This record gives sequence, C-alpha cells and structure tokens, in this order.
Amino acid sequence: MKAIPVAGVAGVYRFEPAPHRDERGFFSRTFDRDVVRSVGIDPDGFAQDSVSRSRRGVVRGMHVRSGAGEAKLVRCSYGRIFDVVVDLRPGSPTYRNQEHFLLDGDSQVSLYVPAGCAHGFQALTEPADVSYRIDRAHDPREDVTVAFDDPELAIPWPLPVTVLSERDKAALSLDNALRRLV
Repeated sequence: MKAIPVAGVAGVYRFEPAPHRDERGFFSRTFDRDVVRSVGIDPDGFAQDSVSRSRRGVVRGMHVRSGAGEAKLVRCSYGRIFDVVVDLRPGSPTYRNQEHFLLDGDSQVSLYVPAGCAHGFQALTEPADVSYRIDRAHDPREDVTVAFDDPELAIPWPLPVTVLSERDKAALSLDNALRRLV
C-alpha cells in the first residue's frame, strides 16, 4: 500500500493498495497502520467504522462538522462512486479548492479527508457501498451540510441526482455553511 498526497486539497491522501488477484478474485489490504503513520496520521485516532449503501444516482453530502471537525478515511468497498472533497478550512493554503475522485470496489483505494473539509459522493452503480473510518464519535448537533448543487461549488456530478436525504434537501448555501463553521 502506498500513500499519495492530493495536491489540490492540503492534507488529503489517496491510499492505494496492491490487491492480489487470482482465479478466485482478489485479496486486498484496506488499512495499514504503518503507511498511515508515515504521512503523519495517527492510526489509533479513529473511533468509529460505518458503512452506507446507495442506489445509483444518489448523492450523499456535502457534509462537514463544526467544532473540532471530523477526519475520515473513505473507501468504496463495492460498486463505484464519484467522490468530492472541498476544503472549508479558512487558514488552509487550499481553502475552497475541491478535488474529485472515482473510487471503486475493484481498486479498494481509500481517501483520507481531513477535519474541516466537506465530503460527499454520488453512487455511479446499483448499489455502491462506502466504508468510513471516522476519528471521533458522531454528534448530530455539529452536522453542517452544504448544498450539493451550490452554484459557487459547481460540482460536476456525473449523473442526474435521483434521491437525497431530508438533511441534504435542507442543506445550506456555501456562504451560510461557512458562517456555521466559524
């Protein structure tokens, strides 16, 4: 497994495994504490693992947390997603930059999203399973959601959006979300 920094958003890393493939399918390491530690991330700092399953066209996000924020390690464990990270950290050299990724169950690439960055994705397959490793317990009072279709972000979602959660339907504009984060 190797860690590759993402230039467009400071502190984001792609962790690319080397799956062993044979006639049975594949075996892949999806987390390696030594590789994570080598880029300055505390491998013991994760508190929760979660998984979501989404139908094709579903958008989840753009989610960020106020207060101390929330760092996460995200991986598409089955299917394929269009993944988006937006830097909302005012002191960051890449403030307001965004990066897009195609993550899929065949490659098992993981993406490290630092605290203070908004994260979301669109399921490109039916279904798409996404695994999350989060650095602290979830507190819904800290949830902030930026509208997936905010014109300032102009995220190029590849498919028409089929379903949104109530939380995502009630999302804030980027400007209003930024005010909630300070």
